[in-house]
Amino acid sequence: YMSPLTFTIIQTNLYWEDKAANLHLLEKKISSIAEKTEIVVLPEMFSTGFSMRPEVLAETMEGETVQWMKRVSAAKNIILAGSIIIEEDGRYFNRLIWMLPNGQHGVYDKRHRFAYADEDEHYTAGSKRFIASVKGWKIHPLVCYDLRFPVWARQQSQQGEPEYDVLIYVANWPERRIHAWKTLLQARAIENQCYVVGVNRTGEDGKNIHYSGESMIVDPVGEVLYTKKDQEDIFTHT
Repeated sequence: YMSPLTFTIIQTNLYWEDKAANLHLLEKKISSIAEKTEIVVLPEMFSTGFSMRPEVLAETMEGETVQWMKRVSAAKNIILAGSIIIEEDGRYFNRLIWMLPNGQHGVYDKRHRFAYADEDEHYTAGSKRFIASVKGWKIHPLVCYDLRFPVWARQQSQQGEPEYDVLIYVANWPERRIHAWKTLLQARAIENQCYVVGVNRTGEDGKNIHYSGESMIVDPVGEVLYTKKDQEDIFTHT
């Protein structure tokens, strides 16, 4: 038996390469959530925007943004998920952190790097999938360009049981390719018979790339339960 699970997605503009401003903004937004919620999902690289300057912006797992996630997660009693730029053993990762309110966390390093933006020249590819367990639900978080690789997300059923129940994609997905974002989120839901939660940013980044948001929650038959274009939004769904 799976009890209901509540997600909040934060679709927001981001300050370019300004960690302090982003963390301040996001903390205000998270503390403003009035509904009871259990999992709050932020966009890809939520502390910096989609920057190719990891040598300037990267932090360790002991750094300020992970500490901020611990503090905010504990204060609001939520699971907090989103990706940031992490340095480990001299390499840089676009790393999704799945932070629990007790300070324990899981990580997923983006597997598919976006070569058109030279992400492959700055970041090391991850090699492991990560599946979290919450209240009997299994949740599989992925990052942005991973959406274009269906095999990486495919259900690997265990004894006829689905491997996961919810796919999450955190993204900085530009408006000029948004049709692919919307179509592929629905495709992943249909082919894997799972819920899909896609969280994208809005606004312009420091490279004058426009993002229209269009975050989505999709049910296992591909029906869109929520989407919002061009506006910042905080949306909670059970």
